[in-house]
Amino acid sequence: VCVAGYGQSDGNEILQLIPPPTLLTKETQGLCPERDFKVECGGFSERPVYSLKYVPDTSLLVTSGPPDSSLQVWQVSAEDSDVIKSVSTIATENGTGQSWAKIDTISARAPWVLHGSRLDRVQITEVESRKNVYTAGIQGNEELSSLAFLDCSLLLLCSATGRLCLADTRQPQGLTEAVPAPSVPSSEHWCMGTQHAAQGSQPGSQPVARLSSRGLLALTDLRKTSEFLAVAKARVPSPGSGAEFLCVSWAPALEGYLAISGFDGTVHVYDTQSWDSSGREAEPIFVHKGHIFGGAGGSRDPPLVTVHTWHLQKPRTLLSAASDGSLHVWDWVQPCGKC
Repeated sequence: VCVAGYGQSDGNEILQLIPPPTLLTKETQGLCPERDFKVECGGFSERPVYSLKYVPDTSLLVTSGPPDSSLQVWQVSAEDSDVIKSVSTIATENGTGQSWAKIDTISARAPWVLHGSRLDRVQITEVESRKNVYTAGIQGNEELSSLAFLDCSLLLLCSATGRLCLADTRQPQGLTEAVPAPSVPSSEHWCMGTQHAAQGSQPGSQPVARLSSRGLLALTDLRKTSEFLAVAKARVPSPGSGAEFLCVSWAPALEGYLAISGFDGTVHVYDTQSWDSSGREAEPIFVHKGHIFGGAGGSRDPPLVTVHTWHLQKPRTLLSAASDGSLHVWDWVQPCGKC
């Protein structure tokens, strides 16, 4: 597990942590005497790290953060060293003055990074050679909130206004715009969460979830963008300090389940299988409050969950991090009425 700091100082840590033994087993274990992560190697970033992605099948990490849209590439050192060192910077055209870049990585053809800060500035760069291999031909300079590889050819982009764009690297001008976000006040900020297609299924066959800063959730099938699969309202407070930490993610091993965070110190888990297009309020089936109760207490502001992710093999296990530097691994249980 890799984590990084996002403070404004020039001493933000980047750490690779070894998970506790209970997370390394395939089967559920009982109480484990060792419950803490251990630092395997680490380094320091001169800039805040707002996004961090591991490059599959390599020992490289890619990070981004203010004050511009450039990317930093890091080498996780060999076994005889405990240092994560900076190896290169991927500069972007007209990157100065742009907001920090959103990133995603893939290694299907070569180690690639998909990155951009605005819809008209999205490109794919080969990580090791820093060669630009694709630039999306999208009109409009809307701020980009999320992007993702659906496979090595299909890219999905989401603007801060909730607009979805599907691009195909095999057709430089081939761009399909999906249905816009539900009609809501323009002040809302949106992000998206995608689910990797199951083996043998077509890319884009899994629904895309969009989450707004007011807690509205919209599910879309990219094969039929003329209507929403479902629309629901999450029971969350409006974010008080911006929407930079909004996060929605699909469970990789449980059909129809997703989690959201970024509103406060909690992570909410929802079962979307009974949702419709009414937009009514949805009841979470589990709320993780560990970051609120596990903090230092006192007069300090309660921590804000900055990101969460699902364990790839353990269906009901999630990891979440918060603004107080805490990292939690936790399980949730199905409500008794659905056992």
